[in-house]
Amino acid sequence: MTVKIEKLLKMAEQITANMAFTDDQAVVAAKVADHLNRFWDPRMKDAISAYAAENAEQLSPPLRAALLQLR
Repeated sequence: MTVKIEKLLKMAEQITANMAFTDDQAVVAAKVADHLNRFWDPRMKDAISAYAAENAEQLSPPLRAALLQLR
């Protein structure tokens, strides 16, 4: 499976936007992390985590927090 990082970023930010039903970023981050842990392939999680390690400033704050919670 080859998924471009741009597509992963777009999907992750869309998931984050869909989970933003509250202003509590910790809750949003936990929901996003749960979704990614449950539904994303480990290779997808590894790829976005590696990207985030180098480019964290380009991610929304709740997505950055969610990626820190990935298993």
